[in-house]
Amino acid sequence: MLVRDVMSTDVVTVDADATLHEAVGRLLAERVGSVVVVDDGTPAGIVTETDALAAAHERGEPLDAIAVSDLTQSPLVTTTAGRTVQSVARTMADESVKKVVVVDDLDIVGIVTLTDIVWRLADLRKEASDLARRDWNPHD
Repeated sequence: MLVRDVMSTDVVTVDADATLHEAVGRLLAERVGSVVVVDDGTPAGIVTETDALAAAHERGEPLDAIAVSDLTQSPLVTTTAGRTVQSVARTMADESVKKVVVVDDLDIVGIVTLTDIVWRLADLRKEASDLARRDWNPHD
């Protein structure tokens, strides 16, 4: 199974010069767990609900006084739509992230989350089982 089969294509973004107040507003309005931070249309980072809560708690400042550019997780972990879900899941584990931005060159085409993968776990297991049952004959 490929990333394109599980990713969401409706990616919520905020500009790099946005405040945390704007980012949280987008999180709430769009009912998502993260916003991708873009700089002139190029993905530059990601801010998650956890990042927003931590910043609000630790800084004790109004949300409109906190720049999202100060919170972005860097480097941004990205992938392509043609990668296998299994390989992206391994990348998520290796990088300790739950969300990976899907790009085509520098254009954002989607986002894949740990939740997306979990929802398709039965399909992934079936695919792995089907592959294991095949009689691999390199001469066919």
